[in-house]
Amino acid sequence: MCGHGSQTTVVGVSDSSFASLTTLRVGGEPRAIIRCTSAEQLAETVAALDAAGEELLVVGGGSNLVVADGPLDLTAVIVANGGISLVDATTVRAGAGAVWDDVVAFAVSHGLGGIEALSGIPGSAGATPVQNVGAYGAEISDVLTRVRLWNRRTGVDEWVPAESLDLAYRYSNLKFTARAVVLEIELRLRPAELSAPLRHLGGERLPLVQARANIVETRRSKGMVLDTADHDTWSAGSFFTNPIVATECADTIAAEVGEAGMPRFAQPDGREKLSAAWLIERAGFPRGYPGACAPARLSTKHTLALTNRGSATSDDIVALARDVRAGVEKRFGVILEPEPVWVGVGI
Repeated sequence: MCGHGSQTTVVGVSDSSFASLTTLRVGGEPRAIIRCTSAEQLAETVAALDAAGEELLVVGGGSNLVVADGPLDLTAVIVANGGISLVDATTVRAGAGAVWDDVVAFAVSHGLGGIEALSGIPGSAGATPVQNVGAYGAEISDVLTRVRLWNRRTGVDEWVPAESLDLAYRYSNLKFTARAVVLEIELRLRPAELSAPLRHLGGERLPLVQARANIVETRRSKGMVLDTADHDTWSAGSFFTNPIVATECADTIAAEVGEAGMPRFAQPDGREKLSAAWLIERAGFPRGYPGACAPARLSTKHTLALTNRGSATSDDIVALARDVRAGVEKRFGVILEPEPVWVGVGI
């Protein structure tokens, strides 16, 4: 369990809990925490725990987890293998434990475009292919070329092409499965002075550095850039994925609400993607819901974020998620799907 590597530390359960390992700041105490600072140690640790039949949870930046309170019969394996480098003039390699926003900053500083729209997203580089992270018209699938995996089923450390991951909107065949652990990623970017067209600016292109600054500030205005002093950022980011529905369903909702300009985006399969935040608001859930005294509330800046106001438990977060989801289903007949991984709890 990483015991052969000098860079690995094993921490007793009294030293930490998932409340300190996740951006929602909720969750109980794992049986143990093992921190691995190299890809090899990460693979070795997972292999040893699997061989021993012990349950484990791989944790990167903790920005996409909802974990139950109380003692948990599992080991938290912390992905701490950072490192960002250029493989060649346009290929960036990042360890799974690298802070994702540091990867974006590295690319921009080297004049490489393709991921500037993903600035400010919390979490680790290894998590980005798992759910095909995206924002403002860009997705990891646009630039991901290959991923180094520890295959837990075969015991093989291997680089696999991005095409093998079945990447789609907020999905890969790694998500919600335990078949493999991401060790490293590689991205093929492009030398550029200007950003890709930015959706939130109507397709405008900005100089890379300016585009990155604009995205970070836009995310900060929505409480989506981590700040320990701001409870609006004590969240798992966008809690629900934007639903993809039949055009007839979108037409019905638009007619029922009676507002011009309902957000709706055509999809390749003929369906349409709607805005989960828009649906939540029109279903009667304003920013800050359910009110100032609640320990768990919708962000005061962005209704798609469920936030811990400082004293929330996992149960508080789950109750709020269920409330919002049920309200949207009752109002529009659309079932919102949560984006985070649930550990020991469920919606």
